[in-house]
Amino acid sequence: MDLADILSKAQILPELRATNRWEAIDELIDVLVSTGKIQPGDRDAVTAAVKKRETSMSTGIGFGIGIPHASTDLIFEVVGALGRSTKGVNFDALDNQPVKLVMLFLVPQGQFQKHLHTLANIAKLLHKAEFRQALEQAPDADAMLNTIREHGKK
Repeated sequence: MDLADILSKAQILPELRATNRWEAIDELIDVLVSTGKIQPGDRDAVTAAVKKRETSMSTGIGFGIGIPHASTDLIFEVVGALGRSTKGVNFDALDNQPVKLVMLFLVPQGQFQKHLHTLANIAKLLHKAEFRQALEQAPDADAMLNTIREHGKK
């Protein structure tokens, strides 16, 4: 599964308002609700699942990247939202550095292989310095999505 397969322009926030990982998660889940990827009535349950996972260990994996994620029976396909922070978000990352790119994704409950595969693909892509720089320098969501499409093919 490609990152471009689970993101649309509407699911990309070029400037997160969040200052910490909990606010970033809330903001990105709002995006998933507003784009119809999550039902409004399921928002709290989905938020709780992501925050429970995040509490067990920060998904701030270093290099300015956060990948909050969870499995839930409230969705039927992998969904995600990407947020960028030019100021950086306090994510309690492994390297203690602020996070600039937050890729939240959800996988349907019981699809463990798909969950691991999606997480591995996102992490691999975001570990590429040129990809991160291109996303950080993109002027808007359109350019960010084009960058994702281009790099996803490499």
